Amino acid sequence: MKKGILGAISGKIGPVIGGIWKGIPYLRQLPKKKTKKTKSPAQIESRQKLRFMNELLVPFHPYVSIGFMHHAEHRTEISAAFSENYHKAVIGSYPNYMVAYHEFVISKGNLPMVEDVTMELQAPDVLKLNWSKNDIKNTSFDDQVMLVIYCPELHKTDGFSGGVKRTEKQCTFKFNPGMAGKRLEVYVSISSLNRKKIGNSKYLGSIQ
Repeated sequence: MKKGILGAISGKIGPVIGGIWKGIPYLRQLPKKKTKKTKSPAQIESRQKLRFMNELLVPFHPYVSIGFMHHAEHRTEISAAFSENYHKAVIGSYPNYMVAYHEFVISKGNLPMVEDVTMELQAPDVLKLNWSKNDIKNTSFDDQVMLVIYCPELHKTDGFSGGVKRTEKQCTFKFNPGMAGKRLEVYVSISSLNRKKIGNSKYLGSIQ
């Protein structure tokens, strides 16, 4: 609904509710009272997988909000990240879901990534990244690196989303000491300084 008679409608009118979401006026039917029914195994499977994916994404929200900002038309960045990862990154079946970390992505876009990225744990809570010079067409010297470190045991992330340029070819990051000594999954991405361009994230692997 682009326009009501007097503009966008907000609030309840009879059996419908009007509002605005992400700048889009809408009308929707009042929710019907649900009656309790026995859920089928397929319904349980679907709902639990949805819940698993939603919970997995929570600590990644600050990063995917940037990484999927150009794929959030008519939906949120979190929804875009959910859609991208739901069918690829969640494996197994209820109640034994697992994460295929090599399939999980924190960003999506056309900006060329830094290449030949390697990582080294220099101390229990210090990670160093190195990459090649990357004189690549359609990139800029001040493209910003994004690093995300995820600890499955604690269900926490640490990292940064700027402050390190493409041309620096390396960075050292001191992460949450509470994550030291535990298995960590590491991702890197890139964005332009003004965030108008985003690159596809890269999974660097697991460290401990």
